[in-house]
Amino acid sequence: MALKEMKVEGLLFDPRSNMYILLLREVDGAATLPIWIGKPEADSIALALGKVMTPRPLTHDLIRNLIENLKVKVTRIVITDLLENTYYALIYLNDGKRETPVDSRPSDAVAVALRANAPVFVDDSILELRNADELEEWLKNLKPEDFGNIM
Repeated sequence: MALKEMKVEGLLFDPRSNMYILLLREVDGAATLPIWIGKPEADSIALALGKVMTPRPLTHDLIRNLIENLKVKVTRIVITDLLENTYYALIYLNDGKRETPVDSRPSDAVAVALRANAPVFVDDSILELRNADELEEWLKNLKPEDFGNIM
């Protein structure tokens, strides 16, 4: 499995589907990967990107706190597969002795990775599956109002 390291490029609102798009971009390249996600996950990712501290821990903060208090480290997350228009991801946890992959939705995995300062990777095969021309055309046609404020 060949992996490409990605970073969160941003969050977009797609008015056609009334969903948000998590846009990942390759760290040392031009590959991009849009993933449609729900508003709660988009809000959580936006809070992490903005380094906004909430008065009480939200779900992804709780997950990070549990991981840290159990003396485990998030080493990376990997978006591993695309089946029937659904992305799959793994959160890799290391307790110092072994690494354990945990199944996750990509949006939750990214929200945790941002809080744990863990790198995000995508399997090359996923980037090859999507139609780059169609994505580039869609991105070119975005208008400023498509970049809705999610907070």
